[in-house]
Amino acid sequence: MIRAAPASAGLLAGEARAAALARLVRALELVLVPAAALLLAAGLFALFLLALGRSPGQFFELVWRGAFASFFSWQNTLQRAAPLILAALCVALPARAGLLVIGGEGALVLGGFTAAAIAIPFLGLLPAPLLLLLMALVATATGAAWIGFAGWLRQARGVNETIATLLLTYIAIATMNFFVEGPLRDPASANKPSTLPIGRETMIGPIPGTEVHWGLAAGLFACFAAWILATRTTTGFALSVVGGNARAALAQGLPVGRLVLLATGLGGAAAGLAGFFEVAAIHGQANASLAAGYGFTAILVSFLARHHPLAIPPVAILFGGLAAAGGLVQRRMGLPDATMLVLQGILFVTLLAAETLRGRLPLSGLAGTSGGSPAR
Repeated sequence: MIRAAPASAGLLAGEARAAALARLVRALELVLVPAAALLLAAGLFALFLLALGRSPGQFFELVWRGAFASFFSWQNTLQRAAPLILAALCVALPARAGLLVIGGEGALVLGGFTAAAIAIPFLGLLPAPLLLLLMALVATATGAAWIGFAGWLRQARGVNETIATLLLTYIAIATMNFFVEGPLRDPASANKPSTLPIGRETMIGPIPGTEVHWGLAAGLFACFAAWILATRTTTGFALSVVGGNARAALAQGLPVGRLVLLATGLGGAAAGLAGFFEVAAIHGQANASLAAGYGFTAILVSFLARHHPLAIPPVAILFGGLAAAGGLVQRRMGLPDATMLVLQGILFVTLLAAETLRGRLPLSGLAGTSGGSPAR
C-alpha cells in the first residue's frame, strides 16, 4: 500500500495534465476554427472581386477606413454592433439547450413596434424615465413571448424550432406593417408609414462623450450576464445537459420543458430589447426601418462566436464595421450595397465548412495523452 501511493499520485497528476491539455485544445479550436473561416472567406471574396475587375486591396483598405480608422468610424461601427450583440443572444442562449433559433429578426421588429405602440397613449402623461422603462419592459416581454412560443411548440407539439422561428419572423414583420400602415399610422408620415413619434425629449441619449446609444452597454451587460448564467449557475449546467442529450436530461429528472422555455424566452427578451433601443435611441417611432436585417446577421455573429456570450461582442463589432463601411465601398468602388451581403454569405458557407475541422485538428490527438503516455 505504501509503494502504491506514488503510482496513484502520478496517475492523478497525469490525468490532471491530460484534462488541462484537453481544455487548451478546445480553447485553440475556439479561436482557430473561426479564424480559418474568416481567412478562407476573405480569400474567396478577393477572387470574387477580381472576377468583377475590382481591387481586393482597395476593398479591404476602404473597409478599414470606414469601420475602424477614426473615432467617427468606431462610433458608427459600435452603433451598428449594438443591436447585433443583443440579437445574437437570441441564437446563442437557445443553442445552449440544443436549439437552433433563427427568429431574432421577428422578435426585434415586434419588440420595437410594441415599445412604440405602448408609448403612444402615455405621451405627455408619464415622465420620460417611466415611459422608457415601460417601453423596455413591454419590448422584452414581447420578444420573450414570441420566441418562447416557438420553444413551447417544440416541447408540446414537436414543431421544429428553426422552421417555427423563421415563419414567426415573417408573421411579426407582417403584423407590424399592418398596424403601421393602418390603425396606428401617423397621418403626417406620407412617404414612409410610421407610428406617431415618441418625441425627442423621450428618446435615449448617447453614452457621454460618444454618439453611441446605451444599447451597446446593455448588450455588453447582457453578454456578461449570459456568461455567468451559462458557466456559473446550476441552471446553466442543466441547460448544457439538455443541449447534450435531452433524453438523458429527462432520465436525470431535469425539467427539460421549463429549461427550453427559459432559454428561448431569455433569447427572445434580448432581441426584443434590441428593438426597444432601435425605437428609443435611433428611429423615435416604429416603421419599416426596424426590419433592417440585424436579426439575420446576428445568426452569423452567434455561429462565428461559437455561441459563446463573451465572444459575441467582438464578432458583432466586426460585422458592425462591415455594415458601417458599406456606404464608403459603394461610393468609391462603384459596387452595389448588396456586396456586403455577398461577403456575409461567403463567410457563412466557409464557417459551416470550417466547423467540420472541430475535433480534427492535429493538436486534438494531444488531448488523448496523459503525462507523455498514450491513452488506451
